[in-house]
Amino acid sequence: MQAQTQNNSFLDGLNPVQREAVEEISRSLLVLAGAGTGKTRVLTTRLAHILHSGSAFPGEILAVTFTNKAAQEMRERVSAMLGGAPVDGWWLGTFHALNARMLRRHADLVGLSSNFSIIDMDDQTRLLKQLMIDRQIDVKKWTPKVAGAIIGRWKDQALGPAQVPPSESGEFADGRLIEIYRAYQQRLKEINACDFGDLILHMITIFKDAANNDVLSELHRQFRYIMVDEYQDTNIAQYLWLRLLAQGGANVCCVGDDDQSIYGWRGAEVGNILKFEKDFPDSAVVRLEQNYRSTGHILAAASAVINNNENRLGKTLWSDGGDGEKLITRGLWDGDAEARWIGEKIEDLQRQGQDLNQIAVLVRAGFQMRNFEERLIALGINYRVIGGPRFYERAEIRDALAYLRVTTQPNDDLALERIINVPKRGIGKATVEMLYAHARGAGISLFQSISDLCQSDELRPKVRATLQGLIDSFTLWREQIAVMPHNELCALILEESGYNAMLKADKAPEAEGRLENLKEMVAGMEEYETLEEFLEHVALVLENRAKGNASDAVTLITLHGAKGLEYDNVFLPGWEEGLFPSQRSMDETGLKGLEEERRLAYVGITRARKKAYISYVANRQMYGKWVNAIPSRFVSELPDASIVNESDMGMGGGQRSSHWDSSGYGGRASSASTAAGASYGSNYTSGNIYARRRSATNSSSTAPGTAAARRASLPSYQRGQRVVHRSFGEGEIIYIDGQKLDILFDDGQTKRVMASFIEVL
Repeated sequence: MQAQTQNNSFLDGLNPVQREAVEEISRSLLVLAGAGTGKTRVLTTRLAHILHSGSAFPGEILAVTFTNKAAQEMRERVSAMLGGAPVDGWWLGTFHALNARMLRRHADLVGLSSNFSIIDMDDQTRLLKQLMIDRQIDVKKWTPKVAGAIIGRWKDQALGPAQVPPSESGEFADGRLIEIYRAYQQRLKEINACDFGDLILHMITIFKDAANNDVLSELHRQFRYIMVDEYQDTNIAQYLWLRLLAQGGANVCCVGDDDQSIYGWRGAEVGNILKFEKDFPDSAVVRLEQNYRSTGHILAAASAVINNNENRLGKTLWSDGGDGEKLITRGLWDGDAEARWIGEKIEDLQRQGQDLNQIAVLVRAGFQMRNFEERLIALGINYRVIGGPRFYERAEIRDALAYLRVTTQPNDDLALERIINVPKRGIGKATVEMLYAHARGAGISLFQSISDLCQSDELRPKVRATLQGLIDSFTLWREQIAVMPHNELCALILEESGYNAMLKADKAPEAEGRLENLKEMVAGMEEYETLEEFLEHVALVLENRAKGNASDAVTLITLHGAKGLEYDNVFLPGWEEGLFPSQRSMDETGLKGLEEERRLAYVGITRARKKAYISYVANRQMYGKWVNAIPSRFVSELPDASIVNESDMGMGGGQRSSHWDSSGYGGRASSASTAAGASYGSNYTSGNIYARRRSATNSSSTAPGTAAARRASLPSYQRGQRVVHRSFGEGEIIYIDGQKLDILFDDGQTKRVMASFIEVL
């Protein structure tokens, strides 16, 4: 190869450990690459070194990446290292791309032709729907999309229809999902197609079939070096495929970080990287621990947290770039106070000349974003949401807003058209066109057109009854505007319209998050006096979203989405038990789930180059309910030497045992805030919070001493009684309507609130 005549100057600049990983090509190798330690450089340089040294030709190397972008970057960088010489004929790409290439050569062995099609998710859903309808399975109750997701998980586990245990089918599709899976695979063969999961599954089938030993033997002879990036994110099928290819004695190099394995929910198996030395007994392990991204205090904090995980291979990140600034932890009163504090900090950073592009807010759950979006909009600070739409642009939120718009303004044709068949009511396109035709001809709204046609025989009886029921519902909801709190009305509409039931019946992974977003919206509506005020606010938010210089904006992103990214300044809100670590994750997978949550904390901290801010609150409104929160166990795992606690009130010189001081209630200066702090904060001082966390992380909300228990034991409310509200401070009850109380607050405002949100003074 011409490239071999070039010198190996590309090795210059590597630190000793990186160079060891690059030059170790005589035996299999596991490179444990910590965050910011130059993993990509090591991977590409090792590939260039193998080619430059003449140890292999390009076609004898199999290099696997997780994205097409990473594959292209690797190709370009290796070529540049070799003096710009083209590197042709090598096998470099994603798992799916490489398997598709292999399968084209051997498609006949699994009943396909070499020109097979690869179907996408929409095609898969339509095909499954046909098969389910043919078998008289209710596709509204058992959606084809969910069926496809379950089948996809089986394929990720390398399970064909014959290998899936009967118990795995459960109740889904009346217990007939394996039957549907079998029919689905047969139908794909008939149309000469496969889905993405089949690409790897078919190759594993070919490799394991004794009659096809020559196929695997040929690949064993061809590939002398196998390299895999992001090995901690591989699933079972990818692992089995690699192990089968490696049986021929190829030199295997896997690069990854067990401490950054955070995708277990989508099939990744951290155990794959943990057992590498067992799978390849004569292999070497090189740990990349010198970090080129973050300061010493940030790395110390991340290492202290992750060291509490039991199932890890172990490494400690370090930097020669200095300690930098300590991490800031902050205990606050509630989510609104947290958003205000972070907004103030971002403004401070702006005044110091910091680029907004170097500021990120990393949340554990999507519902947390609403508070920060609202605050940044109020401050006039540009922001972007990565990995999803902004809160009020999400489909479920827009649907809910459409219901509210029609309730307040029946002539809003666009809103009505959006939700006329959501959830599905059997209102087809032809019916909508008929309704619009009458509306245009009579010069009336779509709502009035429906009312008119429901009094005629133009519509089929079933459709007429459905539409009349919808009109009647809107009429009843409209009558409630004057007598029912608007957030409760919204909750009622979502329930009576069937929208909540639709999401509850949807077994797709994102359905539960959509329900949580709706609950967050309902809870946020309490901040507005009227429904009209709330809708006007949302309209202004959507109008302003495109304004400003979008190229310079704060990033809002989930912790999962932030992997691989880095920023000078990182805010990590919501570090409370139940939210982070996620109670759901711990309930579903126990210790395994907790350790993945801790790895997520490690990933979050190591996104920061210079500054990291961690916050938690005493009270958080989650899905419409207030909960008494306690700091995450991850907060107590942070090293005192690397932390500055801003919420200390002089009781312990910065110790995190005294969280809930008056300044921690979001900076409220009123006497109402102080009283509220005394009432709610007594359980969160003098170190008692950590004892509670260790002994009763999952304690009941009505346990003795909690706010819920105190509320349950209160006598009946009385007019003239002095109370304190979590958000509005102190006031006096002036009217009682069941659990709804009209309170004249000390600031002169009268508000109607729920009794569950107040305490008697």
